[in-house]
Amino acid sequence: MKGRRPRPLDDGDPVPRISVKRVRVKRVKWDDSFMASILANTPSAVSKAAKALFDGHLVAFPTETVYGLGVDAGNRNSTEKMYSIKTRPLNHPVIVHISNISLLSSWTENVPSYAKLLASKYWPGPMTLILPKASNCGDYLTGGQANIGIRIPANPVALAILSEFENMGGLGVAAPSANIFGSISPTCAYDVELEIGNRLGKMDLIVDGGRCEIGIESTIIDCSNLDPKILRYGAITQEMIEEFLQIKLSSNKSVENFRHSGSFDSHYSPKAELILSSEASNGDGFIALSSYSTPAGAIRLSSPSDLNEYAHNLYSSLRLGDTYGLKKIYAIPPEGNGIAAAIYDRLNRASTKLN
Repeated sequence: MKGRRPRPLDDGDPVPRISVKRVRVKRVKWDDSFMASILANTPSAVSKAAKALFDGHLVAFPTETVYGLGVDAGNRNSTEKMYSIKTRPLNHPVIVHISNISLLSSWTENVPSYAKLLASKYWPGPMTLILPKASNCGDYLTGGQANIGIRIPANPVALAILSEFENMGGLGVAAPSANIFGSISPTCAYDVELEIGNRLGKMDLIVDGGRCEIGIESTIIDCSNLDPKILRYGAITQEMIEEFLQIKLSSNKSVENFRHSGSFDSHYSPKAELILSSEASNGDGFIALSSYSTPAGAIRLSSPSDLNEYAHNLYSSLRLGDTYGLKKIYAIPPEGNGIAAAIYDRLNRASTKLN
C-alpha cells in the first residue's frame, strides 16, 4: 500500500469497517477474446456460470462460508486443472457441492441413518459430511480414499448456480476454496481476483456475490463409521450436533491418517507472521475481541464485538495486514467451545510455520 501506514487506533476511537480499498474492476463480456470474466450477481451471470461449469471451465462463486473454485466434479480434466491452479496436492480430497439431497445417491452409498438426520437438519448449510463413496466416484476427488465429502451450501447464488448446472445434467461441483493452497481463504470476489485471477483462463469466471456471511469454512463430520466424528470445526458446532443427535461426538484427535480439507497443520496462512499473543509492538497488526485494548503503537485490524463477527472478519483482517505490508500480526483467540473452537483452529493453523 502506498503512502503512510495508518496510525493505530486509540481505545476510544471507533473501529473502522474491515475492508480493503476496492479497485474498480471492468466488467467484461462473455467472449473468447478476454481473460476470466468477473460477473455481478444476476440471473444472466448464474446461467453463464452454470454453462461454463458444464462446458468444463472453472467458476469461482460465493458460499455462506468462503468463495469456492468450482469445477464439474464428473470431469477429471477440469478437476485436475483446478488442482493445478490452486497448487493443491493431488492426494488431498475436495468437497462436492450439490443443490438437492436427492443427488446424494449419485456420490455415496450406505449412508448411516444419523448422517441422513444431520443432512435433513443442517442442509442447506455450513456442514460437510464425509460418507462412503459410490463405486463410480472418481479417486481424483477423494485422494484415493474410500470416502467422499458432500455439502449443500446455503448461499442463494451458489444454490442457483448448482441447480441450473444440475438441470443441464451435471451431478455436482467440486469447489475447494478459491485461493492458492494453504493461504487465506477468500471471502469476497476481489480477494479471489487478487489471489488467483492471473491463473484463470479466458473462459473461466468469477461470480461476485458479495461478502460471505460466515467467513470460515464448513464443519466437517466423518460419517463413514458407526459413530460420527468431527474432523474440522465450523459454524455448525459440536454442541449443536450433540444436542440434536443426543450423543457425544469424538473429536478429530482420534482420527489418524485421514486426509480432508483443512487437515494440514499449517493452513489459512497470511504472508505476515501470525503470533497468538497480546504482546504486539509498534507497527504490528492486532486482532482481538473489542473487550481487549489495543497495545500502544499496534495497528488494529479487527475489533469484533462477538464471536460471529470475529469469524466473519477473520480472513479479511488477515488479508488487510498483508495489504498494509505488516511483518507480524498478533491475535488473541477467543476462548470456549462452539464457533470459538473453529476460530481457534483457523488461527492456530495460520500461525504454524512448516520447517
